[in-house]
Amino acid sequence: MVYLMELWESIRDFLGTGGDVLYVVMGALFLMWVLMIERYWFLTGVFPKIKQEIVDKWNAREDTTSWYAHKIREAWISEADEKLNARILLIKTCVAICPLIGLLGTVTGMIAVFEIMAVQGTGNPRLMASGISMATIPTMAGMVAALSGMFFASRLEARVRRAKDKLIDSLPHH
Repeated sequence: MVYLMELWESIRDFLGTGGDVLYVVMGALFLMWVLMIERYWFLTGVFPKIKQEIVDKWNAREDTTSWYAHKIREAWISEADEKLNARILLIKTCVAICPLIGLLGTVTGMIAVFEIMAVQGTGNPRLMASGISMATIPTMAGMVAALSGMFFASRLEARVRRAKDKLIDSLPHH
């Protein structure tokens, strides 16, 4: 319990040092990870059942060679592909937007530095340092969030492609 309190204090200090923009980065990061976890859950828990249903329906068909049968097969594969790729674009958008949100923090932090310089002059380096850290920390946080998301999103896309390929392979067409 003490460790969790210390962790929370560290996170609060970090968010305070980086400014309000870090809350937006944190929100985008949270959304991105919730979506990725949901997609991994879908791939491992839900899609195998969907795939088996499609394979069973295909194997139960008497006609698997006609043009009509091939169109049905293509439709089932397309529906499965749509389910597999659901929310992937949103995940990629979250990955892409994290550094931009961090850049927004850089701009707002630099505005704070310039305001301090305008009011106090350049004689107080401590005041300027807080504005500079408010300018650099969101950029770093946005980039770290995007890097973690890029790695796992690319792995997720590869798993989606493999799942679709396995579905196609399990539906033989003559």
